Amino acid sequence: MASTEIAHDFSPMLVVYKDGRIHRLAGNELIDPSLDPLTGVESKDVVISPETPVSARIYKPKPTAQPHKLPLLVYFHGGGFCIESAFSSFYHRHLNSLVAEANVVAVSVDYRLAPEHPLPIAYEDSWDALKWVAAHSAGTGPEEWLNGIADLDRVYFAGDSAGANIANRMAIRVGTEGLAGLNLRGLLLVHAYFWGGKLIGDEEKLNPEHRSFIEKLWYFVCPKISGLDDPIVNPGFDPELGRVAAERVAVFVAEKDALKNRGWFYSECLKKSGWGGAVDVIETKGQGHVFHLFNPTSDEAVDFVGKLAAFINGERRE
Repeated sequence: MASTEIAHDFSPMLVVYKDGRIHRLAGNELIDPSLDPLTGVESKDVVISPETPVSARIYKPKPTAQPHKLPLLVYFHGGGFCIESAFSSFYHRHLNSLVAEANVVAVSVDYRLAPEHPLPIAYEDSWDALKWVAAHSAGTGPEEWLNGIADLDRVYFAGDSAGANIANRMAIRVGTEGLAGLNLRGLLLVHAYFWGGKLIGDEEKLNPEHRSFIEKLWYFVCPKISGLDDPIVNPGFDPELGRVAAERVAVFVAEKDALKNRGWFYSECLKKSGWGGAVDVIETKGQGHVFHLFNPTSDEAVDFVGKLAAFINGERRE
């Protein structure tokens, strides 16, 4: 008989029982790739590494007469490193909208989740996905959509929450190790899951239980973490932050998000790191964490997707 004793309760995300069972409470609604009737965006799934396994969902916009290749967006989903998927309904809807609005090709990475696969496994899976993407630079990779219409000289990394954390780590790794065949033009961090050992801004006003949840989750998904000022948690303590490979960075924060101050702090740290690019912080008033995923048809979400697309296309939209 299965034990009902709880070892870790991270509701409303997941519960872990003392017998080892893991009950994910969110992110379980998966959806098949499709030709989206609303946007004309087509998607399909690919296996990147059967051994791991690492996979991805690829999106391409409605065909046009445009003869040139399109920018490539590599997207990392959120979910605290422990729930959600590139194939979930939240992210499928979001990528359909973003790909149509920005007119880009997108690769949405599906990495392995904690606690079965604690960090840094999500980072390693994401790096493997990037190496797979880069293998298409000469037009001879395994995926025809990337060979035919993706411009690997115009690559953007993006992610929300934990996915934004991953996107930042990948941009740093490209800057420190290099990745031949892939030219990272921009980095989009949406409501990034960063934290630190010292509260900043108005974080002292947060509900103590909320703060505790944020902090305990880090130790849950990465048991070997050195503390809340570990570089993967707190970019201000990352000696390699100035090696971010992107020439432009957009940090998106939401006024009612508990992680809001961390986005502003990240931009300040990036400016002081010796990095030579341009960083902007764009704050959405009156909204909470990943509001655009929960209410994708709201005026605020539609406007938000427009801002993401504008950044990718080299525009600035207030």
